Amino acid sequence: MAKLDPIVSEIATTEEAEAHDAWVRAKVREALADPRPAIPHDEAVARIDAVLARFEKRS
Repeated sequence: MAKLDPIVSEIATTEEAEAHDAWVRAKVREALADPRPAIPHDEAVARIDAVLARFEKRS
């Protein structure tokens, strides 16, 4: 099990890095295969802003 430099990577071993890479690639494939229509950038940002505003009101 090869150790990775913690200054360069938050992932400790090459095995963990490979597993993370496989997970990311699977998520990308899943997103690309999603048949739902894309959300325009401005709408996505507005949704995120609304969620953040609700969290800010709680504090």
